[in-house]
Amino acid sequence: MYKNMKASDLKITDLRVADIDGLPKHMILLKIYTNSDIVGYGEVRDAASATYAKMLKSRLVGENPLNVEKLFERIKQFGGHSRQGGGVSGVEVALYDIIGKFYGVPVYQLLGGKWRDEVRIYCDTDVDGKHTGTDMGNALKKRMAQGFTFLKMDLGIELLYDEPGTLNAPLGMVEDFKKYNMKAICHQSGSIDKSLMFGKNYQIFTIPHYATGIHITEKGLDYLENYVKQVRDVIGYEVPLAIDHFGHVAIEDAIRFARRLEKYNIAWMEDLTPWQKTEHLKKFAQNSCVPLCTGEDIYLAENFEKVMQAGVNVVHPDLLTVGGFGEMKKVGALCEKYGVAAAIHMAESPIAFMAAVHSAAAMKNVLAVEFHSVDHPEWFSLVNPKIELTNGFMKVPDAPGLGIESLNEELVEKFRKADCEKPWSETSSWDKEWSNDREWS
Repeated sequence: MYKNMKASDLKITDLRVADIDGLPKHMILLKIYTNSDIVGYGEVRDAASATYAKMLKSRLVGENPLNVEKLFERIKQFGGHSRQGGGVSGVEVALYDIIGKFYGVPVYQLLGGKWRDEVRIYCDTDVDGKHTGTDMGNALKKRMAQGFTFLKMDLGIELLYDEPGTLNAPLGMVEDFKKYNMKAICHQSGSIDKSLMFGKNYQIFTIPHYATGIHITEKGLDYLENYVKQVRDVIGYEVPLAIDHFGHVAIEDAIRFARRLEKYNIAWMEDLTPWQKTEHLKKFAQNSCVPLCTGEDIYLAENFEKVMQAGVNVVHPDLLTVGGFGEMKKVGALCEKYGVAAAIHMAESPIAFMAAVHSAAAMKNVLAVEFHSVDHPEWFSLVNPKIELTNGFMKVPDAPGLGIESLNEELVEKFRKADCEKPWSETSSWDKEWSNDREWS
């Protein structure tokens, strides 16, 4: 009972969003209001659309938020892979926040309790522009000095674009990637550009790895291997180092490079092929000793099983794509079944971060939670109490719900996304949205 309100009397009254940008990603914050003073905080996946959440409003208002599984089953059909899972997932997170606040318990307790009191955070690191492995190593060394004990860097074929003799491709293809796809490469330290979703940009942006016709020459492999050697020369061989954003090349080229990397103790190579191409995943797993990681774009736990069966060593679910807490818990169980490690993908606001921390606390085994915002001090103050990391770890909070008392509305306004509505604008235009939602006849 919450303030003398019976559980059966609690109802959802409204759903509103706030688009913010610059810390460093486009983040879509979510509030679900109730007929009490409880507000649930959630979030739509980074670089998604607030529409994915707002379209669910008419299916939620008037319902009891404590019936989270019932509501999830109602809206589950409106989610999908990658960003399309963001609305369903964000709503589910906000419902758990409401439940925790109503009963006065932290979310991890609703998930079966915690396996750990603090969660390891791994730090994603970029170096802008043309640079060397030594430059990257120095950037990673600073992360270590800040206390981080698990590292990840971007390492991709864009380093070879201006190096003669390092890439083999249909004439003009590399130039097209330089002209139309560089915004995708550069968005890791900021938000993905809207222009990538239209025209020639979109055409190039969506060519999958196996269809680009781009291959790496021996000279190119030498260049990239030397880059990794330079990194290890700076940071040493004892700290885990993962690699992301290798580039859209055939899986055979990824295998050739992975064999070069075996001596450098790489924690994993990430998203080397579209996750749906399980035969490609299997081919890599059977021909390399470097761990393979994928999963940030997979909606629902059931879709991880074929990936695990293909031989992936590490799965990387994003709480705001997979479907929320319930589905993440199922992914953890699949990891135990198949002997696969889990690391949680997270490139969003402190709302998603705290949700990921609760998820990680409630999973039997988890390597770490991803973190992109170490260079943005205002990110830490978006919520109250502010986020505080200690030596690369986040303490699991015992406060009700996610452990977020309120949002810093001044910062929400300061970082409001320019081409979006005012934060927390009313959403009554979605009140009458409906369809025949039955999926069978």
